[in-house]
Order: sequence, then structure tokens, then C-alpha cells
Amino acid sequence: MKALHFSWLAALTAAAVLPIALAAPASAATTIAFDCQANAPIVGPQQVSLNQDADVTAPATVAPGGAFDVVIDPAPNTVPSQVSGNTVKNINTFALKFPIPANSTYVGADLTGGSGLGSTAPTIAVANGVATLSFPGPIAGGATFELPTVTAHLTAGQSGTIETKLSGTSYSDPGLTFKAVAGTIIGDITAPTACFPNPSPVFTTTTIG
Repeated sequence: MKALHFSWLAALTAAAVLPIALAAPASAATTIAFDCQANAPIVGPQQVSLNQDADVTAPATVAPGGAFDVVIDPAPNTVPSQVSGNTVKNINTFALKFPIPANSTYVGADLTGGSGLGSTAPTIAVANGVATLSFPGPIAGGATFELPTVTAHLTAGQSGTIETKLSGTSYSDPGLTFKAVAGTIIGDITAPTACFPNPSPVFTTTTIG
């Protein structure tokens, strides 16, 4: 799966994965480990572990009240065509969340690029201090896709540091959700899947001053 290094920890009858990450300081590559749980009918919850590479750029310092950008460029990915002997039909209904960093104010975001994501373009929205990147898909099993590059425009506070990271602390408080549809011996089934970064590192740190 080309540098994404998926590791399936349990039989997952109905899920394929969509990893994505905010990541690393200044023009560096990083890998995020996601802990996911697919709620597959009949067989019940199934755990999945996955990694995602991404390139991110953020300034090391910013003046108090200054404007700056964090640029998140996820690597390409390929949806598995089969999982545990079952055909993956598609993955759909994606939502990735990340908190607006402390000591900063969200101004807006631009989405550029991306491919193979379905007919409806991704959008990003902010509510209650959380930004959510979402799109309905679907992406067919076996298909290659690339999420859009996100350029987040922020304004610095007066002092301190600005740290970026993903939302999510548990399956019940996920930072990433999606649905997977798979063909099984009992017919097509849909598995809602919830993921959180585990561990949840700081991806960028910008010092105000």
C-alpha cells in the first residue's frame, strides 16, 4: 500500500480504512498511528491499527497577533480490495476533526488538489473550536485516492506556543469517522468506524514572540 504501512490487528469483515493526519514541523514528513474500531454487524466491534504519512509545513515562530499558515499534505492511499477474504465495495461518509490550537484564532482554510474522492468535493467547517474536513465519497474498494492539501490560516495570540494535533481520545470520542461497505457470505454489510490517534503527538509547535 505504498508507504502507508497498514497493520490489521483483527479480522475486519466490513471495513476499509481512511487514514489522514495533520503532521510534523516545517516541511517534514511524519506518520500518525490510528487506533480504529469498526462496528461490524453480526461479528461485533473489530479493532484495526493503521498508519498514515503526511507532509506538513508550519513556521517555527510568529509575531504576537501575526498571521501564519499550517499546510497539511496527506500522502496518496489505496483502499484495500479485500479484507479478511471479504470484498470491499466502498468506503464513504468521512469526517476528520482537529481542534483549533490554543493561543490562536482560526481565520479560514483552503483545500487544493486531491483525487479519487467521489463526485462531491471535500469541505471544511469549524464549530465549537473544532475544524472538520468531510466528504461523502464513496471510494471504491481497490481504488487509489489522495486527500486534498489543507492550508489553514491562523492568527497568533499574544504569547505562548501554538501546537497542532488531531482530535480524538477514544472510540467514543473519535477524531476520524467513516463507513465501510463489504460483501460477505451474508450479503453486503456496513461498518461504521471510529478512530483516534494513539499515541496522540503534537505535530507542529509555533512559538509566539
